Amino acid sequence: MSADRSDSGFKRLVSIGECMVELRQTSKGGIVQSFAGDSLNTAYYARLFSPPGWTVDYVSTIGTDRLSLEMERFIGQNGIGTAGIRRLTDMLPGLYMIHLDKGERSFSYWRSDAAARRLADDAAWLEEAIGDADTIFFSGITLAILPPQGRRNLLRVLHEARLRGCTIAFDPNIRALLWENAEILHQWISQAACVSNLLLPSFDDEQLHFGDPDPQATIARYQALGVERVVVKNGERGIEMSDHGVICRVEAMPVVEVVDSTSAGDSFNGAFLARFTAVGSSVEAAQHAVHVASIVIGHHGALVEPAALSMLPGFNPATWSRPHRVDDRAIRTTQA
Repeated sequence: MSADRSDSGFKRLVSIGECMVELRQTSKGGIVQSFAGDSLNTAYYARLFSPPGWTVDYVSTIGTDRLSLEMERFIGQNGIGTAGIRRLTDMLPGLYMIHLDKGERSFSYWRSDAAARRLADDAAWLEEAIGDADTIFFSGITLAILPPQGRRNLLRVLHEARLRGCTIAFDPNIRALLWENAEILHQWISQAACVSNLLLPSFDDEQLHFGDPDPQATIARYQALGVERVVVKNGERGIEMSDHGVICRVEAMPVVEVVDSTSAGDSFNGAFLARFTAVGSSVEAAQHAVHVASIVIGHHGALVEPAALSMLPGFNPATWSRPHRVDDRAIRTTQA
């Protein structure tokens, strides 16, 4: 991280991944279109709870079509920096639909040729986009959608950023259908953990795909890979976490009704990263993030209206959008 930024007290968080076109069924049978994706959702909630003067930037690749440009505008209008979004001609964004059954969600995806699969093709561009970030977030979905060389590029760039003093936060967020097979899934999730110093896994994923009997086993497995802080999300059972070997538990907040759990983990991640970067206490950050997530799941959609969270401490709604980009030129997909 740059000395100037550190000395000023301002921080910069960067989220890397895929933003998609979201389609959601309404109770009356209609369809609502928005934009979302785990990495963007995390950036959105981190931005809502970042102190004044801090920046939250999004790094991805999109197309030059109408929906891609609307997506970029949407991101910027929510106070998230878009200078790290690269446009590729002849490419389109991914799309997914949320199906809800009593608050629990399932998804249908159309993303096999999405532009975001190219986000780590150019390691030099990726390193420049990350720049002087203090905290970088990425997920297992970010990793899974990339081809093997893109995965290698991403982890190398993140490893170098960590060596510079950057906090690398990783949520495995396992979606088995995005991976070639279970062996490759295990290999890359573990390699991603090795370049990270903050893990934000969900226990149900870890139990299903790694066979962990309890959150303590998840913590132990990632600690063995050298991760300093492991924060295991476990739904209504709360948070089990380890900070440099010190184990702590944070209780879940009571929820009257789960309306939509789509962004439960993402809202926790974003709120946690904002508070942790600000105060340095993983326990305080988890307590704050649990409260945020408990409100988010009581509303429809991945990105709830900021007003729903305005009563919480640290709330800082976006009143401006950062400049969209330094270089407005699109990059052709035929270029190397």
